[in-house]
Order: sequence, then C-alpha cells, then structure tokens
Amino acid sequence: MKEQYDHKEIESRVQKHWEKHETFKVTEDIAKEKYYCLSMIPYPSGHLHMGHVRNYTIGDVLSRYQRMLGKNVLQPMGWDAFGLPAEAAALEHNTAPSSWTYSNIQHMKNQLKLLGFSYDWSREITTCQPEYYLWEQWFFTQLYKQGLVYKKTSPVNWCPHDMTILANEQVVDGCCWRCHSVVENKEIPQWFIKITHYADELLHDLETLVDWPENVKTMQRNWIGRSEGIELYCKILNSTKRISVYTTRPDAIMGTTYVAVAPNHPISHQEAMKNPVLKEFIQQCYTTKVLEAELTKTEKKGILTDLVIEHPITREPLPLWVANYVIMEYGTTAIIGVPAHNQHDWEFAKKYQIPLKPVILEADGSVPDINKCAMTEKGITCNSGVFSGLSYDQAFIAIADKLAENHLGKRKVSYRLRDWGVSRQRYWGVPIPMITLENGSTITVPEDQLPVLLPENHLIDGTSSIINTDVEWAKTIVNGRPALRETDTLDTFMESSWYYARYTCPDYHVGMLDPAAANYWLPVDQYIGGIEHATMHLLYFRFFHKLLRDAGLVHSDEPVKRLLCQGMVLSDAFYLTGSKGECRWIEPSTLTIQRDSQGRIIRAIDLSGNTVRYAGMTKMSKSKKNGVDIQTMIDRYGADTVRLFMMFSAPLDMTLEWQDAGVEGAYRFLKKVWKLVWKHVHTRMLSISNSDKFHHELQILRRDLHKTIFKVSHDIGRRQTFHTAIAAIMALTNKLVHAPQNTKTARSFMQEALMTIVRMLHPFTPHMSFVLWKALGGAGEIDYAPWPEVDQLAMIEEQILVVIQINGKLRGKIMVMADSHPDHIQSLAQKVPTIQKYLRDVKIKKVIYIQGKLLNLVVSS
Repeated sequence: MKEQYDHKEIESRVQKHWEKHETFKVTEDIAKEKYYCLSMIPYPSGHLHMGHVRNYTIGDVLSRYQRMLGKNVLQPMGWDAFGLPAEAAALEHNTAPSSWTYSNIQHMKNQLKLLGFSYDWSREITTCQPEYYLWEQWFFTQLYKQGLVYKKTSPVNWCPHDMTILANEQVVDGCCWRCHSVVENKEIPQWFIKITHYADELLHDLETLVDWPENVKTMQRNWIGRSEGIELYCKILNSTKRISVYTTRPDAIMGTTYVAVAPNHPISHQEAMKNPVLKEFIQQCYTTKVLEAELTKTEKKGILTDLVIEHPITREPLPLWVANYVIMEYGTTAIIGVPAHNQHDWEFAKKYQIPLKPVILEADGSVPDINKCAMTEKGITCNSGVFSGLSYDQAFIAIADKLAENHLGKRKVSYRLRDWGVSRQRYWGVPIPMITLENGSTITVPEDQLPVLLPENHLIDGTSSIINTDVEWAKTIVNGRPALRETDTLDTFMESSWYYARYTCPDYHVGMLDPAAANYWLPVDQYIGGIEHATMHLLYFRFFHKLLRDAGLVHSDEPVKRLLCQGMVLSDAFYLTGSKGECRWIEPSTLTIQRDSQGRIIRAIDLSGNTVRYAGMTKMSKSKKNGVDIQTMIDRYGADTVRLFMMFSAPLDMTLEWQDAGVEGAYRFLKKVWKLVWKHVHTRMLSISNSDKFHHELQILRRDLHKTIFKVSHDIGRRQTFHTAIAAIMALTNKLVHAPQNTKTARSFMQEALMTIVRMLHPFTPHMSFVLWKALGGAGEIDYAPWPEVDQLAMIEEQILVVIQINGKLRGKIMVMADSHPDHIQSLAQKVPTIQKYLRDVKIKKVIYIQGKLLNLVVSS
C-alpha cells in the first residue's frame, strides 16, 4: 500500500480486476434471497451527464449494500436505442442512425465502467438489435390475435418538424415535448393497444405499491381519471335522433342552460354541410385542437347551431352549440352546459350571453354569487324542483333513478385514459409486424417471417421514412400471394416497457421470456429514475407487465416493488444578453468568477472583460453550457470522489447543486481515510505497550462505532438517506484520527474500526475500499465481504446525560451512570452550584423523572 492516495492507479487496477474475474456476473440461485436493482434504461446520446451519474450511483450503492448482506444481486444495464433523437443527430452528422447509435453506446459504456458500477455486463441489451425486437414484434402479433390491438383512423397530435404522431402525454403547452414545434392535428390510420381494458386494474393496483412515491401514484390516478357519473340521452327536437352526454355532476343538471358538442362530433359535421361559418370553425378547431391540460387558459369559442335539445327532465328547450373546449377525444364528445357550476362553461356562457342558473347552495346555505366565477363546490341543491334540498349523493341517486325510469340515462363509469396509439411515421424504430393483403384485409406477419428486419446503415434525408418510401422493402409474399408490410414503426415506449423482464434472460432464444428466470428475479426490488416519466413510461410498463402476466410469462401483478425518483443536478449558469434580447450562454470554465466570504457569486467576467449575468443554479444542459464534464472530474478527483460527493450533497429525491468546493471536500475526506489506514498498517510492527490506560476512551469510541453501523445500515437500507449515512461515517472517521494506537487493545479496536469504515464506505467508494480492505488483511474481496454487524452490548451507555428542570424550566445538565436511581440523580443535581441557587428557600413538592432523559423538580416557596 502506497502512502499517497493515487486514484488513477487504484481505479484502473480495480476495474481491470472486476472485468477479468466477471465479479458481478450472477445466475439464478434459489438458495439465496434475490435482489433486483434497476435504473431506467438510458438513451445512448453519446455522453453521460451528471443526471445519469447520480441515477446510476444510487443504484450501485444499493446493489453493493445488498450484495454485502449476502443477497443474490442483479444489476443490469442496456440501451434504449431507437427513436427520433438518433435520426436528428445522424442527419446533422451525415451518418446513419445505426452507426451513430452503436458508436455512442460504446463510448457511454466505457464511461460507465470508469465510474465503477457493478453491472452484470453479460446481460446487456440494445433495443435496436433484432434479437431483442423480434420478441416485441411476436408479442404484438399475439396481442392482435387476442383482440387487444386494433387499427383505426383517428385524430392525432402531429409534430410538423419531426413528422410523426405524439401521444397526448408528449404535448406540452400545445407544443412537441422534444422540438417545441406547435402541434398540428390530423386524422390518419394508426395502431392502438387497448390499455383502457386494464384501466381499473392499473388504478386499483396503485394501492399495492406502498413503496412508490405518493406524487407518482397521484399523477397516475389523475391520468387514468376514473369518474362515476351519468350518461344522458338528450332528444333533438323535431328529430328522432338523440345526443349522448356524460356528466359527473348530475346534481347540477337542473342548472343546464345549453348543450355543446365537440367539433368532431357527427352532428357538428352534419350541421357544417349547410353552414359555411360552422365548417370553417371546425377546420380551425382541427388545426388548433385544445388539449385537456390547456383548457384553463384557452379562449372558449363556439358556433350556435339551428338545433334545439330537450332537457331530459324538465323538457325545456336548450340551444345546441359547437364549442372548441369540448374535448374531441374524451367521453361522448358532448356536454351539458351548467355555467353556474363549471368554470369552463361559465367562461363560455359569459362570452355568448347564455343564462346562468345556480342550483347548488354555498356551504352556509346562501345562493352563490356567480357574477365573478362559477361555484364549483358540491353542496345542497336548490332551484331544482323535486330534487331541491338534497346532498350531492342524494341528488345523484334520485336524478339517476329518474332518468333510468324514463329510459333517458344510466349510471356509467368513465375514464380519462385513452388507448395507447403506438404508430409512428419514422424510420428508426421497430417495424410494426402487420401485413395488408391484396383484398385489403390485414393479418399478422407469420411467425416464421419474424423478425421483420429494419434495414440499417442507411443515410436519411430528414423528410421521410426510408421504409415508407422503399417500395421494395414493403413488398412481401404470404401464402404465395403478394402483400404489403406495414411501414409505420412502433412508439419507442414499447421497447422500454418490457426491457426489465428481458434482462432476466437476455440469451433465451426459444421465447420472449424464460419463465423460470423471469419469475426468480421479478418483480424488480428497486427501480430508479426521473419523475418526469410518471404518466408515460411508468404507466406503460405497468400495463405491459400485466400483459406479460396474462400471457403466462410472469406471475407477479406489478413490475416494481419500490420506486425512487431522484432529483435533478443543478449547476451555475451564466449568460450575456444579445442585441435582440436573447440569452447567449457562456461556459463557466471560461469565466473569472468572484465570490464573497460566504462563497456566493458576486461577479463573473468573460475572456473579453465583459461582466456576464448569473442565472443562478439551473438544470445542467447543453443549451445552457453549464454541464460538468465527467471525464475531467474523474481525471482530477477520481470516480470514488464523484460518487461520494453526489450521494452526500443532497437527499436523493431533492435537487443537487454541483459545487466544486464540495467535490474538493469529498476528495480531502477520502485522502484522510487513506492516510488513517496507511498509518495503521505502517505502524503495525512497532513496539507497543500492554497498558489499558485508554480503556474508558476506547469503550466510548467502540460505542460510537457500533452506533454508526446501526445508523448507516438503517439510512442506506430502509430510509435511503445516503447523505446522513455518509455524514455519520465522516464523523466517526474524525474521531478515529486522534484515537490512541499504542496499546494492544487500542490497536485491536483501530483494526476493527477501520475494517468497518472501509466496508461502510464500499457502496459509495468501491475502488478505494477494494484496496484498503486488502491492506487491512480482509478475507477475500470486499465486493462479497459481509456487511458489519452491530454489537448491541457495545452500544449500551454507561453514562447518560440527564436534563435538570425546576418547575419545567431548564436549569442544568449532568452526567450520571445509566442505571442511576432517581434519588441519586436528584442528590447529584442538588450539589451542582448552577442548580443549587434555584433550590434555596423552596420546598420540593414533586419529582418527575423520565428514564435516561429528564429530571423535573416541582417546587414552591
């Protein structure tokens, strides 16, 4: 062992050892408890960013900890390799998406190895490889045969820049989530998977996910959007037709003053044939479709039709409007307008001078003032004829019964969730395994023709999909007759919805999953990733797991037991304002930065002497040029330092502020530990005394040692508060720096303490711990060394601190033996000068003692 901590030599040597000996390769072992730890599969963008590093370090800490507990630990890694970003990057660099993707994978894989993550690389998955997507195509065909896949022409969100469909979840403020282009609306044929058939189960099973963040479960509940209401059948006067309307507020039905339908409702198109103004309005609505998330800030617009609707209970005439705020994709695409009790209806009614009729009382029993806004709370009904004076539940039942009696309505459960549209009009994705025959019918690709291979190594033009324009690729033969392949590709969320299961058996070639391996490892014990995936990936892969279960491939109902959503990594960002007011972001490394005595930035100057503006701590990004280069940090401080800093600087679910001073601090700590071990090992053969004069001091240190083991174990394993665990290790290390080492007992304790600290640090700093474990004479390799156990007897306190109160007020503190009687504690307290003065000329009427904590003397004059 060298005296100086040389992170470059250590980390290179240890990483080679792990790779040579396949240290982290695992197989199923029913004799051992399993632990499956997984971080969300990354897209191979070319370089790891600090968000990746934080995510993967969390997973590695947990994996290494559980491995030391004796569990059979699986921690795999792979690549979510299809998708639009690869096409965009390939176009920019004039290369094929496949070449770009595989090159990025190799570079990022090397970076992951430099960080010392304990992955089983024998299970690596790349989703753009045929051996992976073969089974995705096969499963799609099985779902089709079961009636869970269908094709229909449907209105879609269309990104004109990326030229592909977007799911509703991928539209943010009316724009594409990737390129921020304004989303257009089209109607095109597309493929769907019936996620709505699992809506109830997806909702119900959220209650079983006790170790998932509550905010993630809330977002999924809201996205699924189960509601109980009534479907009404409203007659069109002077017609035999009816309009179906769904409402969750039947208690407000007597306040209906109009009916509105969506622009895509059949009646809208029917009326537009004789109304040019309405026809133009509908076209505008298709161009600028309103999404549910945008309703609050959308200007409500509508066109009055000539049709009149009969109120289903009062039979009074109601005008029919075509309105832009009636969502095209949800419910019956028709609403009853109750503007006194719905804010969207209120805004529409105010604009078009439609009457407002309040039928729900305020909580205090008064009629609501609806001049400024709608009253949307539930309450007692009024102005509702025979239904007046009822609570919400009573009104719901009474009105539902009345409608059912007259065959004008029925109770209905509805969902916000819609079937998953999986068609994408792009090249770099999994070809949809469907075929259109000469007679126009559609069938699945025969199993013996799977996989439908995507042609690789093609340059792209950025305007069309290669397989869509390649007539020869689309041609195929089925039963000796010519046919055409589907030229759409699957949404890439498909690949990321089942990869976790394939990790359990990546080399299984006779089926999608090996049931024995899959059911040994699944469900995943710990999943780590960003909360931004709550209503996309996290919902889809829960759904996919249930599909796998119903196909008999897995036994569990949910894919993951415990979910951790890590916070973002922030760093300082600086900019200059351009001539048009735009921000020109400046790399911090090019600036001269001045700080005050508290370390706060007060000024920054660029290379030209210009004072630049400080934007504060913001999310690391290429656009703001405030990312931190991982390779630079590893070269300067080592992977262990980077890992330790990121786990210590903030709670895992909170944002982490990157501070160079914090990295320096982590580096100094590791050098302190190294020096402490080196000193201990180096002085091992010196002559030492047999004196036990440090017995009491060592006893206290040993108690601190085992309290630290207890805390660190609890903080890593249960609370997942790594920052407090590291703080406890640091505090213990600081105490050991000045601990005696010149007696046999002291030497023995120091050996125990250092071997314990090295093991507790191992999940965070595996390279240094590997070397120090060997230097201390640890048996075998630390990667499979047992986690230190707590000695309960060592934690017993001989002396305790007791707070002394007089009439409930703090008057002093004293140290006493842990088993001291209250009378003895009182006697000692009365001898303390600072307490004596409060006991002069008073009588002690009562003594209150809380074991090991507090003695309160109640006195009177």
